[in-house]
Amino acid sequence: MHWEDDAQIRFRTDGHEAVLSANPAGLRSLAGLLSALAEETPGSHYHLDAYNSLEEGSDELIVELV
Repeated sequence: MHWEDDAQIRFRTDGHEAVLSANPAGLRSLAGLLSALAEETPGSHYHLDAYNSLEEGSDELIVELV
């Protein structure tokens, strides 16, 4: 998984809404992650949280290939 140096990505949930916000470098980094995940086997997934790629205060996000 490659993240651009200045990537900023935040994920939060609020009731029935989920908001993913990112700067341009963060969006490019997420695009790379999604592209790599698409080449894996079903069930492959990434856990993203404030300790792993997301901004402080973010909720956990799991992205899974089905």
